[in-house]
Amino acid sequence: MSTLEIRDLHVSVETKEGPKPILRGVDLTIKSGETHAIMGPNGSGKSTLASALAGHPKYEVTSGTVTLDGEDVLAMSVDERARAGLFLAMQYPVEVPGVSVANFLRTAKTAISGEAPALRTWGKEVKGAMENLRIDSSFAERSVNEGFSGGEKKRHEILQMELFKPHFAILDETDSGLDVDALRVVSEGVNRAKENTDVGVLLITHYTRILRYIKPDFVHVFVDGRIAEEGGPELAERLEDEGYDRFLTGATASA
Repeated sequence: MSTLEIRDLHVSVETKEGPKPILRGVDLTIKSGETHAIMGPNGSGKSTLASALAGHPKYEVTSGTVTLDGEDVLAMSVDERARAGLFLAMQYPVEVPGVSVANFLRTAKTAISGEAPALRTWGKEVKGAMENLRIDSSFAERSVNEGFSGGEKKRHEILQMELFKPHFAILDETDSGLDVDALRVVSEGVNRAKENTDVGVLLITHYTRILRYIKPDFVHVFVDGRIAEEGGPELAERLEDEGYDRFLTGATASA
């Protein structure tokens, strides 16, 4: 059983006008096997949380702590966080021209595990994961994300999640740009990873449609860099009916 603990996290981003506070005291605990949905309007800080946890240099943690099984995540480099068991499925996956998907996956797996996977079993595992995600075998020889459709990029992110077997996966708007069929396939991949590895999931989204396929244990509403309300799956259903207006009105009044 692993635990990811976020305590009073404050994060700023550098702008032309100087540092701009984005996260204003986030508290969150995620345990193995749990799925936490982070929902909220644009600009509320959801993706900033994902980037800060992954170690993006653009975001400065000004106070607070993040620990993984008691170890200080904020003191770790990006690659050390990956080896410790953190995984980020990016909202906008980057292209890596000249590096094939097959080479990228094996190199990344080697870096995370500390040793190269056995070729025979690794090839079988990759092939099976690709088939489950309905990814054509020719995909493995293409350059990472180069010329990929939105759906292909997101499937590739979940392919990594299935193969790397992290302790905690942060999915930053994995549902954006997906049609209904692609959303179902991607969600099945996440659920499969949960069943096989007991990974904890932090699922960031604007909409409730992905929550029809990936059932959250907890739902957190982000507003103005803070968690404004917490609950179970019923909170997501309420947001579907009412939207975020009642939270935004409160945030405006307190600003």
